[in-house]
Amino acid sequence: MDVNGLAYMESFFMALADKTRLRLLNLIRNEEVCVCFFTEVLGDSQPKISRHLAYLRNAGIVKARRDGKWMHYSIVAPESDGGRRVLAEILDWLDDQPEMKAEREKYRTVCCTPEMLVQIARTPIPFALPYLDDEIEVAEPEYEYAGTGHNEIDEFLL
Repeated sequence: MDVNGLAYMESFFMALADKTRLRLLNLIRNEEVCVCFFTEVLGDSQPKISRHLAYLRNAGIVKARRDGKWMHYSIVAPESDGGRRVLAEILDWLDDQPEMKAEREKYRTVCCTPEMLVQIARTPIPFALPYLDDEIEVAEPEYEYAGTGHNEIDEFLL
């Protein structure tokens, strides 16, 4: 094995050696996810989430896409067969964990409910629920949003 391959393996495994990063991978296993949803589901601050996402991005495990002021993240399949197998096994292992299943369910609740989308700082995620009419009425929240960041309402939502 060449030195570059060994350095990549080291970076790859170090990126996977953190529970927050594993929790992030658990949530983006099948789709692109906006940072705002990570903060809501995991209950961690946006800077902490962004720092861990940057670590995963630098290791080549996730990629980022900017949509205005929003950053969306998705998994990048490793180029090597070994890396792809390891990542697939890790995602399967995470799938077997009750806590990880609960976080994925919480994400589905947060990302797919119109009322929650309004509460999460008007996130840009497009959604279409087949059972809803074209016009969706969203009740105004019972609190006043100060506009300084959605982390202020974490306690209210969680």
